[in-house]
Amino acid sequence: MKERVTLTLDRGLLERIDKSIDGGRVKNRSHAVEMLLRQAVGVEKPTKAFILAGGKGKRLKLLSKDLPKPLMEIKGKPIIQYNIELFKKYGIKDIILAVGYKADLIKKKLGDGKKLGVNITYVEEKNALGTAGPLRLAKNLLKEPFIMCNADELKDIDLDDMFLFHQETKGCATIALTSVQDPSMYGVAVLNGNKIMTFVEKPPKQSAPSNLINAGLYILDPKVIDYIPEGFAMMETDVFPKLATGEELFGYPFSGQWFDTGTPERFKIAEMNWRGFL
Repeated sequence: MKERVTLTLDRGLLERIDKSIDGGRVKNRSHAVEMLLRQAVGVEKPTKAFILAGGKGKRLKLLSKDLPKPLMEIKGKPIIQYNIELFKKYGIKDIILAVGYKADLIKKKLGDGKKLGVNITYVEEKNALGTAGPLRLAKNLLKEPFIMCNADELKDIDLDDMFLFHQETKGCATIALTSVQDPSMYGVAVLNGNKIMTFVEKPPKQSAPSNLINAGLYILDPKVIDYIPEGFAMMETDVFPKLATGEELFGYPFSGQWFDTGTPERFKIAEMNWRGFL
């Protein structure tokens, strides 16, 4: 619950605050002041991130040279490293990696994370567990709200603002949503306000319910793990529909960079257009 307060501030300070307002990341003066206060007093936010890094990347075989997909490089860095750097930028330094295919190469490249300024823990899939199953392997490590993402996408998201949104909705899960011109190759969000009602999988462009798609990054409360069945399970089909039914699933649209690298064509687009963190 929010309360209205009256502040008397130096005009010069207010002018500096107003310069940070962009209508997107910082929506208005009140939002700007709230963000600054949260940073100053150290309001609780996620300290752990979980990255899905077990995929084979079959569609990228010609480009990958037998590397696991997370280690393929864009502008001189493995894709997974950009995800780690995003988390580090927002003070999230405890990283759990779910690995499977060629896990030894990922472990050799990233080690314990010290060279990147983070702490990396590994959970290993003996058999493929999908996009949800690996979370069960780390249940004892995830006792507070945490960030989860796919290792093979490039994204630049204001995680502080996303977590503020997550807190305000009081839901179990918040999905980052990005806009695409042609949503026909993705799962498209159907929203009621900020609540996600369902996803429509690969709709024709002309009949898509929106142009907002799952960006592969989530803020999750630990109790979400209780929704995951044993063995192979998918967030998209086994978990999110249950949360949506209980009105516990929310969408956070963002305007930052986002690139899917799942096909050779998309990988090349990302290679040409990714600008790093601005």
